[in-house]
Amino acid sequence: MRISEVARRAGVTAKTVRYYETLGLISPARLANGYRDYSEQDARMVREARALNRLGIPVEGTRPFLDCLAGGRDHADDCPSSLAGYRAAIDDLTVRIEALTARRATLTRHLRDAAYRNSHAARPGEEEDLVDDDDPRRLPLGLPVPEDDGAADHLTGLTLPALDLPSTAGGSVALHTPGPRRTVVYCYPLTGRPDTDVPEGWDAIPGARGCTAQACDFRDHHDDLVAAGAARVLGLSSQDTAYQREVTERLRLPFPMLSDTGHRLARLIGLPTFEAAGATLYKRITLIIRDGVIEHVFYPIFPPNEHAGQVLRWLHDNPA
Repeated sequence: MRISEVARRAGVTAKTVRYYETLGLISPARLANGYRDYSEQDARMVREARALNRLGIPVEGTRPFLDCLAGGRDHADDCPSSLAGYRAAIDDLTVRIEALTARRATLTRHLRDAAYRNSHAARPGEEEDLVDDDDPRRLPLGLPVPEDDGAADHLTGLTLPALDLPSTAGGSVALHTPGPRRTVVYCYPLTGRPDTDVPEGWDAIPGARGCTAQACDFRDHHDDLVAAGAARVLGLSSQDTAYQREVTERLRLPFPMLSDTGHRLARLIGLPTFEAAGATLYKRITLIIRDGVIEHVFYPIFPPNEHAGQVLRWLHDNPA
């Protein structure tokens, strides 16, 4: 058999076959004219060496397996020396994995340190400590404006069903519970984190960008909203509570976030959602709730970094 045929059967190049031969892994016979004559066994040896090498075993480390085949065994790993080769390869991978894991942990720590170093979100009166480019309340110019698609037309006057949602303050919150004052619930897609990228194309989705800016706006207007008749201000998204708790602590929000990972509220009352990066997210919408009934709806919302002021003006214009 010629070298080209061996290479074809083994799925390698002729150069690889010659390399294995120089290492002594295969020893083709010689014809009378001096040409090499490769056998079926040589082709199998090359295939085995290639397969083992692709598993991470160095080419030199395949020798015990090939010797096992050369000794007449049916499988390359029928010999004790082959099992030792497996163990050596596993030990080598374990060392490399541990080293890579430690390196990854160090890089992750550096990323978080660098990302959060300038992510301080100031309270009112602390703006002088912020660099404009680092202010989470600023939004890029040219963001697409969401249009009213009618997805919230049915919500005003709707009685909320019984539903408890986990809160970053601990326990759960029942939105349907009647009370003498209003509850402001603003639903948002997701808040970004300094060490985590938002979904690809996020800024091109109308109404998607601006969750952190909106949270800061509600934070800065919180006391005014309460004074204007809001008993509670609550954020709501489909992120889990642990994710939301990082945001409330980093932005120092004076109100809790509610987690609806299963989109239960969307199913029960038909809140609008959209898809991004394989996830279902809430569209930006704000509900004014009074005595368990949705009294007023803000939808669509733009710009999100000025929305709390819009809610405040409505509360002033519509005293309970």
